[in-house]
Amino acid sequence: MRRRSSVPAGRVTVATGAPVRGILREPLPAGVDWVGCRQLIHRDIRLPLIMHHPLPLNTRSMYDERLVAPMREELTRIGFAERRTPEEVDRAIRETPGTTLVVVNSVCGCSARNARPAVAAALQSVTSKPAHLTTVFAGQDAAATDRARSYFTGYAPSSPSIALLRDGVLVHILERRQIEGRAPQDIAADLVAAFEQHC
Repeated sequence: MRRRSSVPAGRVTVATGAPVRGILREPLPAGVDWVGCRQLIHRDIRLPLIMHHPLPLNTRSMYDERLVAPMREELTRIGFAERRTPEEVDRAIRETPGTTLVVVNSVCGCSARNARPAVAAALQSVTSKPAHLTTVFAGQDAAATDRARSYFTGYAPSSPSIALLRDGVLVHILERRQIEGRAPQDIAADLVAAFEQHC
């Protein structure tokens, strides 16, 4: 990636010299002279995202909320409650008895875009399902995501990921490596098996 000393908000030129349109939440702060460009894929929509890599990821959102909102809504419209703070995560997991499904949502086009419909399909196809549905958004609500991951004992951070807990204790998890490259129906089948065993 080419380093630049001056980058106007909303536009950056990558190493090829081709202009890439995107959205910066604000002008780059003093002392930060480069940005990274990734592509967000939401279904068939491809949008370039500009990220401030040098900034602490636990103190700010990585993506413009307008781009993330449709991904949040894929889960909230089927009954998931978003947790945006560590305290909300604790109340949803540690302080809530019974089974809780936790989806660590993300912008990943190769994994999360299949994980979300897989979760929806799994919940629609079984009668024994988790009592509570919770989601956090990796890269966007960093502190909440870190707290949710603290309950996934023995597993490295992974996004997206789908975890099933009973009384705050992890009983099943699908990591990114078990989601990426798989069709939604295959991911859903794994979730259905977990629901039938633990719910």
